[in-house]
Amino acid sequence: MQSKATTVAEYLDSLPPDRRIAIAAVRKAIVDNLDPDYAEGMHYGMISYCVPHRLFPPGYHCNPKQPLPFAALASQKNHMSLHLMGVYTGGQEADWFREAWEKSGKKLDIGKCCVRFRSLDEVPLDVVGEAIRRMPAKRWVGVYMEALASMQRRKAGGPAKQTTERRAKIASKTPAAESARKAKARPGAKKAKADTRT
Repeated sequence: MQSKATTVAEYLDSLPPDRRIAIAAVRKAIVDNLDPDYAEGMHYGMISYCVPHRLFPPGYHCNPKQPLPFAALASQKNHMSLHLMGVYTGGQEADWFREAWEKSGKKLDIGKCCVRFRSLDEVPLDVVGEAIRRMPAKRWVGVYMEALASMQRRKAGGPAKQTTERRAKIASKTPAAESARKAKARPGAKKAKADTRT
């Protein structure tokens, strides 16, 4: 459910009271911990936090006209969602986030691209704030560039590598390969068998 609101205030005003309270509280946790190099605005119909073009001219690789996204907050049809790009790149940040959320005693409902929640009670605001604080804009640009380079390397060499690996795996399961493995495991067995034929 994409909003047509053009400002954050307009977006918040468009929400039902319970959703407005929840989104405003999560937004405060974000803004209170946000590196000033990020900019808050409306993108993709959500409240978003991005690295502006003046700091990162290439913009978002999916759409270079858009600034590099970092976080977003939205009210969807059946839930509210918190998007944390720094968490979705994986690694230590993702591990820390999952552990911190679980330690809070709240259930983590995380999808491929967002954390879903239906009420403010489901969100540990201190964990959200810390996740934002841990990723200043300059660090996020570095993490993003590294992830993008890794993705491009996989695209460049992926299919050929997969084919080679797949062929090797299939070849390793043939009867001839299995016999060779057994012979290597018992080097004396082959010699003993050969001696009985003389």
